Amino acid sequence: MRIGCGVDAPVDLAWFKSSYSGTEGDNCVEVAFGSGAVHVRDSKDRDGGSLAFPPRSWSAFVEFAAQQPIGQG
Repeated sequence: MRIGCGVDAPVDLAWFKSSYSGTEGDNCVEVAFGSGAVHVRDSKDRDGGSLAFPPRSWSAFVEFAAQQPIGQG
């Protein structure tokens, strides 16, 4: 499994903000799907790097997170 921490994501990615991110600008996570990886970054620090996960690992995380009560985990 390849997990990249602080990797430079390709510049042509289409980033989108999580639907669970706050509207006040706090706790915002952005995700982009690239070739062979799912990239995740802090929307308040877009130049601070990103994390890259294999698509299967990201899918497993999203499935797990969806089963958790909001505010728990």
